[in-house]
Amino acid sequence: MNLIGIAMGFIALGLVGFGFFWVVRLERALGWTWWPWVILSGLVLVGLSLFLPWPFLSAVVGAAGASLVWGATELRNQAIRVELGWYPANPDGKRKPPFESFIRKLKAPEL
Repeated sequence: MNLIGIAMGFIALGLVGFGFFWVVRLERALGWTWWPWVILSGLVLVGLSLFLPWPFLSAVVGAAGASLVWGATELRNQAIRVELGWYPANPDGKRKPPFESFIRKLKAPEL
């Protein structure tokens, strides 16, 4: 009997569940304009997973990268939910990302 598939399923479920948490926290702390850096981090993890020698670790890193890519698409939607009052806003302001003026000209990705 091989339990690797079941273990990977639970790990992927945990990563996606954790994704909801970190999207809310990241938007509150930094703002939605950080989405290019988050998506880049996710793509780096997905690329790294291609070169890992252990299949299980490769699958976990790939799933974590995919979760980051998904989260990057949710940051703008989370900012809208904050504007609607569904989540509390950060009263201290948010940290600006590098190249913010360029990022604001881009269309934020959506799924």
